[in-house]
Amino acid sequence: MRLHRLRLTAFGPFGDPQDIDFDDLSAAGLFLLHGPTGAGKTSVLDAVCFALYGSVPGERQGGKQGMTLRSDHARSGARTEVRLELTVAGRRLEITRQPPWERPKKRGTGTTTEKAQSWLREYESGPGPGADGAWKDLSRSHQEIGEEITQLLGMSKEQFCQVVLLPQGDFARFLRADAEARGKLLGRLFDTHRFAAVEQRLAEQRRATEAEVKAGDAALMADAHRMQQAAADDGGGTGPPLPDLAPGDPGLAAEVLAWAAVARADARERLTIARCALTAAESAQAAADRRFAEARDLDRLQGRFAEARERAARLHAREDELREWERRLERARKAETVAPALDLRDAAEAEHRAAAREESRTRALLPGTFAASGAAGLAAAARKAAEELGGLASARRAERRLAGIAEERASLDRQERADDELLQDATAWLDGWETTRTALQERMATSQEAVTHAERLAGRLEPAQARLDAARRRDRLTRDATAARERALAAREHATATHERWLDLKEQRLNGIAAELAAHLMDGAPCAVCGATEHPAPARKGAGHVDRGAEEAALAAHRAAEESRTAAERALGDVREALAAQAAAARGGQGGEADADEDPAADELAAAVDALRRAHTEARDQASGLHAAREALARAEREYERRLAGQQEAARRAASRTTLRDALDREQEGLERELTRARGTAGSVADRAAQLERQAALLTEAAEAARAADDTAERLKDADARLSDAAFRAGFDTPAAAAAALLDDVRYREVQHRIDAWRNEEAAVRSVLAEPETVAAAERPAVDLAAARAAAEDAGRRLRAAGSACDAAARRCAELDRLSARTAAASRELAPLRAAYDRVARLAGLTAGTSAENERRMRLESYVLAARLEQVAAAATVRLRRMSSGRYTLVHSDDRTGRGRSGLGLHVVDAWTGRERDTATLSGGETFFASLALALGLADVVTDEAGGVRLDTLFIDEGFGSLDDQTLDEVLDVLDSLRERDRSVGIVSHVADLRRRVHAQLEVVKGRAGSSVRQRGGG
Repeated sequence: MRLHRLRLTAFGPFGDPQDIDFDDLSAAGLFLLHGPTGAGKTSVLDAVCFALYGSVPGERQGGKQGMTLRSDHARSGARTEVRLELTVAGRRLEITRQPPWERPKKRGTGTTTEKAQSWLREYESGPGPGADGAWKDLSRSHQEIGEEITQLLGMSKEQFCQVVLLPQGDFARFLRADAEARGKLLGRLFDTHRFAAVEQRLAEQRRATEAEVKAGDAALMADAHRMQQAAADDGGGTGPPLPDLAPGDPGLAAEVLAWAAVARADARERLTIARCALTAAESAQAAADRRFAEARDLDRLQGRFAEARERAARLHAREDELREWERRLERARKAETVAPALDLRDAAEAEHRAAAREESRTRALLPGTFAASGAAGLAAAARKAAEELGGLASARRAERRLAGIAEERASLDRQERADDELLQDATAWLDGWETTRTALQERMATSQEAVTHAERLAGRLEPAQARLDAARRRDRLTRDATAARERALAAREHATATHERWLDLKEQRLNGIAAELAAHLMDGAPCAVCGATEHPAPARKGAGHVDRGAEEAALAAHRAAEESRTAAERALGDVREALAAQAAAARGGQGGEADADEDPAADELAAAVDALRRAHTEARDQASGLHAAREALARAEREYERRLAGQQEAARRAASRTTLRDALDREQEGLERELTRARGTAGSVADRAAQLERQAALLTEAAEAARAADDTAERLKDADARLSDAAFRAGFDTPAAAAAALLDDVRYREVQHRIDAWRNEEAAVRSVLAEPETVAAAERPAVDLAAARAAAEDAGRRLRAAGSACDAAARRCAELDRLSARTAAASRELAPLRAAYDRVARLAGLTAGTSAENERRMRLESYVLAARLEQVAAAATVRLRRMSSGRYTLVHSDDRTGRGRSGLGLHVVDAWTGRERDTATLSGGETFFASLALALGLADVVTDEAGGVRLDTLFIDEGFGSLDDQTLDEVLDVLDSLRERDRSVGIVSHVADLRRRVHAQLEVVKGRAGSSVRQRGGG
């Protein structure tokens, strides 16, 4: 990584933009960054870090970074910005960072916060040799830029600050620190917290696996307690005693499995005993059930015989009722032959009553003249009305035509009125046509003339406006020329005064030069003028003595005044040239040496321009009516043609209407005569037709109702005769007796069911009384059924108790088998977990340094730090030998001091004494170049660890003031040797002697308006 350019704006103490050319500084290989305390040397390094990573190093990181980084000296509208140009991984990049900042609002008062912004660009060379390249935008995302830079550098911000911005103070403390503090510093430099995290992770895994093992053992013990409960008998026993072990004890699983085997054997023995007891109970229960079944059968037969005797007695008592049911059923069967005649007679009677009601209703609707008419008379009257109705069809058509004629006459009247209005309007409009056309033609001619006049005025208006503008600029330049002439006169006077002042001071200095030379005389030193070594009476400076500084200041003031005079005269000439050009333009473009009095006044030109503009506006307004005038004339001509055609068409329609009216009058007279004959006494033909339709319908309905009544009366008489004959043949005196003997289906089935039930009951009783078994049982003595039932129930209770005991023993065995199988499976699953716990516990103890296998009791992080420290010591020794002229060598030590850590010891070997001693015993100067060697060695080690990223620019912090001249030369030689790797090293120091030894310098100057940088002595 090589830095090229850095630009700071409103950053840190720098209020104004500052540019730093690292290419120019790096050309010398070694450059000095110096300045007074608080000037901003560290802010330059902060700006580099901020450009790369978007934040500043370490403790200088603020809560609100944009507010912390912004310069207090910056102008209110200036944006804080850092722009860095660098080359990394063969790519030339430009990074621009702008932190958030508060700016004044564009409207109103107060401030608003602008968001942070970032830009990343890359320089791409041209297509061929010597071709110019261009910058290409890559990203404006903070996250993308941060990831890209971190990937290219291969270092985090902390590593960059440790390697590129070498923290000398940290390494001085490192040399004097104990092992614990040294471990913390190394851990921060090399970021070995991941190894401490490994230690913590292994310890956590050990605790977790230990907890899992104990949880597994607790589950085994819980299953053992469940098996103990399952193995307990009904008498309250607890089974075999459990082993006295706790979760985590070795051998717990084997002890639990052995105990489970004993519990299972005991449970199986008790299951065998319960099964034998169950077999005996089943035999006793079977015998009791047989005795109870025999007693129950005998009791059932004896009860059956007694019940049959009782049923036979009840049947004998109901024999008269049975005979009555049989007689009633017989009469109903005879009456069934008369039922069809009864139904026929009822239907005929109902039909006749309905027909008589309908006849009465229809006759009530007829006039009284038809009251005595029979069915034939009513039908004849209906036919007559229908014939008369058919004769009115032509009269209906005539009536409809007459109504149509009236509508046609009304339409003709409306058309005639409309045509009259149209003719009147058209005649009035056509009478004024010539006057209207003449006026429109004159209007169009006037607008055409206005168009021509507006074009002429527009051609005159533009030059007049140009002259007016030139006149106004001429007047303004006249005032500027007067002011410039006054400034030039004042500058000439000031230049003359400063020249005279410089000559006066020079003359005074020459007069007092002896005193100035005498100020440098020393006893024994030769005089620069006469060479004498004795100076008995050197000249003294009098009052108002002028030294060389005052003369040079006067000369500088005179030169500045001369430059101001030249600039003022040059400005005056420029104003005069512009004034002459504008004056010529105001005169209308005419050159010459005309006097200023001949130039037209701006007010006169403005009045002329206003008059032209008003005239042009009026002409343009008149000209704008040309198109409207043309359109109006065209519309008027079209209207003339339309109205003339409408007038002619209205005359034609009036002639045709007269002919049509005569035809309609003749047709109307003939139709009215025909309708008078057809209407009769009715108001209209339609009314007469409606009367005839209604009368024909009523007569037809009444004739049909009369015929239906006659037919139904005849059928009723025939039904009465058939019913009387059927009742006599069936054996009934009257039809009413036959009707009374009839039974409906429900009643008939009910009587038949009662007769069938009585007979079935009689047969069943006789069958039971004839059974041999029942008769034999009735002859035996009565049985004691309650005693037999009690004996069977007692045997059943004993069988259920034995079955329950057997089931409990079986369930106990099954539960013990299930829990034993689960315990065995859990033991097998727990075995690898125990092995993992042993392995993790061994690794955790080894990494934590508590294991006996760790001979040096060294933790994992300490081991890694010791390896890093050994690499850094080896890399640092190469430069330390050169700085100390081969005297000192840094070595790493694994010895343990007291109760502290081992593996983090650092000793220095003194070649002059051949003895090894602790680095804490080094003097101040020795500590500096030892810490510098460590810092450079660390830079090499971290660079290699970061993937070999080349670091071409390094910065080294304070500490050079503790070195003597010889040691300082040796240290600078070592730093200067870094150029062999094409590196450039920037030294940050207050040491004044370094300004003489290091020619390339970047000075930070502190002032009231903010700090600034000055660069000199580069390539």
